[in-house]
Amino acid sequence: MDDTRVGRRKFLAVAGSGLAGVVAGCAAPRAERTMEGSSSSEFEFDGDPADESIYTQVYDAIIDSVAQIRAFGVESPIDGSEGQGQGSGFLVDLEGESAYIVTNEHVVAGADAIEVQYINGDWTGARVVGTDYYSDLAALEVSHVPEGAVPLSLSEQPPVVGQEVLAVGSPFGLEGSLSQGIVSGVNRSVDAPGREFSFSNVVQTDAAVNPGNSGGPLADLDGEILGVINAGGGENIGYAISAALSRRVVPALIEDGAYDHSFLGIGHAPVTRTFAEENGLDEVAGVIVTGVSPGSPSSGVLESGDVISRIDGEPIPDRHALGTHLALETSPGDEIAISLWRNGRETTFSVTLGSR
Repeated sequence: MDDTRVGRRKFLAVAGSGLAGVVAGCAAPRAERTMEGSSSSEFEFDGDPADESIYTQVYDAIIDSVAQIRAFGVESPIDGSEGQGQGSGFLVDLEGESAYIVTNEHVVAGADAIEVQYINGDWTGARVVGTDYYSDLAALEVSHVPEGAVPLSLSEQPPVVGQEVLAVGSPFGLEGSLSQGIVSGVNRSVDAPGREFSFSNVVQTDAAVNPGNSGGPLADLDGEILGVINAGGGENIGYAISAALSRRVVPALIEDGAYDHSFLGIGHAPVTRTFAEENGLDEVAGVIVTGVSPGSPSSGVLESGDVISRIDGEPIPDRHALGTHLALETSPGDEIAISLWRNGRETTFSVTLGSR
């Protein structure tokens, strides 16, 4: 592998992960391009930009690094039989002879064997080096990447509603597909299908996302990855695990095989106007504690009926903010200060976070 490819140290510092759908077969001729640094998806194009749309330019700049993933021996969620799963992934790290691709945990979970195919038709085997059930992310090690493939960068800038985005992947096995849309929501908490928790800090998009897009990249028009696509909700709503969370999780999966998420141990509900009026709250904001798990970090500290308003001085206006703060700003073992409303007055308690 040539010297232009980024090592893990740089990835840990600036890059991120995402997963895009691979394209099978031969690639159509693409414009020559140069990358400003091997780990960045900022790019310049030779020739007349008017000859190509910006969508084509972004697609050409990142598609060599996107792959289709096939997982064999996975269990069918319908009848329990063994079958083949299919999704997408993209290159996030190169070090020596090792290369790493990120995808969704649900794409490769339980697989006996995994194959990866790049846009130029090259196939390679893959080994799962780490998975995280709570963020639906997985890291794969592959022994081959095609010439021209470079690690894609997870954006360090948070997405904004209305921002134009592109989803790349293999919906229904149609490799190398591109769909366009906007960011239609940010900082969502989205229920995880079949899992008793929610994914935090999720990016919502109206770009077409279908089965097979899972693990593919959601890119901005600079070629930076805003999220790892993990679900299509139908009715023109798709979701992606944010670049911000992926930047925390993926390096740990590559280095350690796992990632530890902070655990508070409460059930919660939103504050309604009626609740605020009946309990003397100044505004309709905060998170109501509806229950505390026995033996959890909150046990003996928080109580049902408490209304959390701030953590470490940061406002917590709703459950989305609570999930995002815990996911992005804390780690297991951290002691946090929780400001809350209890029995008509505000008070603050310290809680030492546990691990999921």
